[in-house]
Amino acid sequence: MITNISGYKFVTLDNLLSIKTELLTFCNSQAIKGTILLSSEGVNIMLAAEFAAIQSFEAFLRDKPCFSDITFKYSESEHQSYKRMFVKLKKEIITMKQTDIRPDKYPAPSVKPEVFKKWMDQNKVIVIDTRNDYEYISGSFINAIKLNISSFSEFPSAIEQISSSDKEKPVVVFCTGGIRCEKAAPYMLQHGFKEVYQLEGGILNYFDKCKGAPYYDGDCFVFDERIAVNTDLKPVSGDSVK
Repeated sequence: MITNISGYKFVTLDNLLSIKTELLTFCNSQAIKGTILLSSEGVNIMLAAEFAAIQSFEAFLRDKPCFSDITFKYSESEHQSYKRMFVKLKKEIITMKQTDIRPDKYPAPSVKPEVFKKWMDQNKVIVIDTRNDYEYISGSFINAIKLNISSFSEFPSAIEQISSSDKEKPVVVFCTGGIRCEKAAPYMLQHGFKEVYQLEGGILNYFDKCKGAPYYDGDCFVFDERIAVNTDLKPVSGDSVK
């Protein structure tokens, strides 16, 4: 059985080449596969390996002060979800092309999945899907506003379509694992929205914390060989690199 993990952290990083080499060397030594994105704004991690190797990787990170508090989301698959191991240097760990948005310094408030479900029970909030169009085809929250974008860099212009009246209401934004909302929510607060929350840990955390995933219709697209996971965090197709 393969353990899949994903996690990120917005933190100012220097010496990116040195960090890249260290991460890649360790992952290769443990037969870990996947992708790690590094930039001056932080790290974005998506990996898969045997459970013991993942444990070793997490212990390795705990010895690094800048990465020691990263929270990971977990799922399992019968087969390896990635073909290779990459550590890539990027301008951003999630591309929005809005350099004034700094989640590490000016974060937007988050809402835990259990609280978000209660808000949905009460029909209390507007819900906005920050993901791309080819992702939400697999599934999304019922009645979520979808922005018809093909990349996250289109989000700033797409959000302008939201009505002025809706900007006055409480809004919850969500994505797969939370990283896009770390930028989306602060951006919205800077551009006329009065009350914006990000769903803590994204869809994957909601699946984990709210069994049966009430108010969610379908599966969740993921960026690996599994293609999508269901509300039990199990692969629904493409579960192999055979």
